[in-house]
Amino acid sequence: MINFELMNKQLRALAEADASWLPVFANASALLWDCFPSINWAGFYIVNQGSLLLGPFQGKVACIRIPIGKGVCGTAVLEDATQRIDNVHLFPGHIACDSASNSELVIPIHHDGKVVALLDMDSPIYNRFSENDQKELESFVRALEEITEFSPISF
Repeated sequence: MINFELMNKQLRALAEADASWLPVFANASALLWDCFPSINWAGFYIVNQGSLLLGPFQGKVACIRIPIGKGVCGTAVLEDATQRIDNVHLFPGHIACDSASNSELVIPIHHDGKVVALLDMDSPIYNRFSENDQKELESFVRALEEITEFSPISF
């Protein structure tokens, strides 16, 4: 069983060293990967120039850009709403970055009132993500929104 309270505490502790979005998202994806059984992808997409750009993740190679409004991730941005999909093969316009994925949970991440990124989790198991998983991961995302500094990275 997943200890969501401990997972949220660990997330906050990881952000204490540096709250910039890149290390926070990188460590958050690793934390989710370690805590969640039966997933094959956990990570983030960043809203960038009218599409979603691949961010930090754990799992197999992923789609680099996803158009807003396309697939589960693009729909989550367009509708600004969580998408919990029990069978991705029945989702109109599903983008199969990994053909082994059968269910998906996508949660928008906000900053200054707009969607700036997404948490995306995939599983090879149909119906993997429960209503409770959704509720707890939405709480995880709210914590991310509170602790993360969304300033641009300078090179």
